[in-house]
Amino acid sequence: MLEAIEKLLILQDRDRKIRRLQAELANIEPERQTLKIKFTTAQTQLDHGKQRIKQIESERKQLELEVEGKQQQIAKYANQQLQTRKNEEYRALAHEIETCKADINRIEDREIGLMEQAELAQKEVARFTREAGEAKKLADSNIAQLGEREKNLQQELLQLESNRSQLAAAVNETVRARYERLVKSKGENVLVGVQHGVCGGCHMKLPAQTLVACQAAQELVSCTNCGRILYYTRDMELAGTD
Repeated sequence: MLEAIEKLLILQDRDRKIRRLQAELANIEPERQTLKIKFTTAQTQLDHGKQRIKQIESERKQLELEVEGKQQQIAKYANQQLQTRKNEEYRALAHEIETCKADINRIEDREIGLMEQAELAQKEVARFTREAGEAKKLADSNIAQLGEREKNLQQELLQLESNRSQLAAAVNETVRARYERLVKSKGENVLVGVQHGVCGGCHMKLPAQTLVACQAAQELVSCTNCGRILYYTRDMELAGTD
């Protein structure tokens, strides 16, 4: 195999590992944020549930005050009945008393409804409390693991990048520039093998002249279709399988 190809394959392998680690590192923060959002969502549900209970309790107390006010009105009207001697006024006061009693019945029905709502809200809060606790435990554990993983990936990346420049410098400047250009347009698969007469990158059939030149390993040979740099080893089947 051509020496330049060997050096480029080493460089390409290093670049692939670096890109893989960079991609893994780039995913760390989104994963961390997803965990935080899950916990925040669970906590928000819990806070809303607690607020709902407070609201129900406030409404219930307001109804109690209304009942108390109606009862005071009934006592007032009953006292006025004792003082009046006119049948018409007595009947009017009796009507007011009955109206207040009916209002109290309606208010008490609303209180019963609020009590039922409060019971359901308490059950929801209990569930939200469990879910928030589980979400926090999971978030804390996984975020800690992500932090450790991030640290290890950064160390591994630093080691890979530390001598990448040395590997690149070992490649002829013109050849290296050609490789870098292809990396920008083709991604990580710049040097590709020849198998059964086709390019390992674009998988198009190669001309016989290109196959011969690739096997001769005297110069860099590019795919006539995609421009990737081709290489051939003895374990590859050079001829097509038509």
